Amino acid sequence: MRIHIATDHAGLEFSTQLQHHLGANGHDVVDHGPLEYDAVDDYPSFCIRAAQAVVRDQADGVETLGIVFGGSGNGEQIAANKVRGVRAALVWSIATAELAREHNDANVIAIGARQHTFDEVARFIDRFIATPFSNEERHARRIAQIAAYELDGALEPDPRSGRPALGGESSDGFDPEAG
Repeated sequence: MRIHIATDHAGLEFSTQLQHHLGANGHDVVDHGPLEYDAVDDYPSFCIRAAQAVVRDQADGVETLGIVFGGSGNGEQIAANKVRGVRAALVWSIATAELAREHNDANVIAIGARQHTFDEVARFIDRFIATPFSNEERHARRIAQIAAYELDGALEPDPRSGRPALGGESSDGFDPEAG
């Protein structure tokens, strides 16, 4: 499997160790940076490039996933999720690694390098890679709803209020057509 990886300065050491770990397990690892330590680097471009590569490879039929690291993993997850087609999940345990794949068909995970030991991180990632999507109808339906919103801002009618969804406009007034 191809694994796209990106980090910020807080995760650089983990990223380097992880590339060796994944390579030893037969994975094709693509490093999207940074290449050297810079305490004030800006992680969004690294994480967005890794996320773009995951989507591109998946569109081309390549079996691929992505991993992004930061101090907490939060900003890196947010950056990756800005890429259309990415479902990035913050992982902090074996259970969240499994559920990210089983229920959400996550294609990118974010991990806080300052929150875990390398051995924990390696276990989370190995489990994430090994866990397939369940293909249960309820999970597939929910993922399709997220993808539809991502594509054109469409929402299902609110079942509690009966109000129809606003066509092409999210509940916060964002109109994807207007930018």
